Amino acid sequence: MSIENLKSALPEYAKDVKLNLGSLARSTELNEQQLWGTFLAAAAATRSATVLREIAEDAADVLSEEAYNAALGAATIMGMNNVAYRAKSFLGDDFAQVRVGLRMNIIGSPGVEKADFELWSLAVSTINGCHDCTAAHDAVVRKEGLTKEQVWEAVKIAATVAGVAQAIVAAETLANVAV
Repeated sequence: MSIENLKSALPEYAKDVKLNLGSLARSTELNEQQLWGTFLAAAAATRSATVLREIAEDAADVLSEEAYNAALGAATIMGMNNVAYRAKSFLGDDFAQVRVGLRMNIIGSPGVEKADFELWSLAVSTINGCHDCTAAHDAVVRKEGLTKEQVWEAVKIAATVAGVAQAIVAAETLANVAV
């Protein structure tokens, strides 16, 4: 199991992240598609090749091809949207009514349940630090029937996967450096 590979690769100083990773992989708040789609989308958002590769291996065992692609699609479209919507916010009131003008067709037809795709988009938006997108996706998933506990579980997965990526990148970078 590739989550196990990540846990084994984490240095001692990342013990809390390691424990969180293990417990979140056994989440009971989310169904399997929601859980592994969130892990996969979050892994893609971290930009760590190692984390993405390891989590993708586990996700591929659980997710359908459509769900796998939708999770990666959520990470990709949010990678674009989070930059654009953060910029609109940074630029202030003068840009509030400016049309974003970027293609986002996958949001309307992701190939999976709307709630799942939006949950994955929320997780990625959390990692990317986009307040407006995180709040917008929360509103959609809550309207679609997800609970605040399910939303928070996705946020915890995003936070933990981001922490795992940070620790893995640090360990990989420092592996050849004498201390």
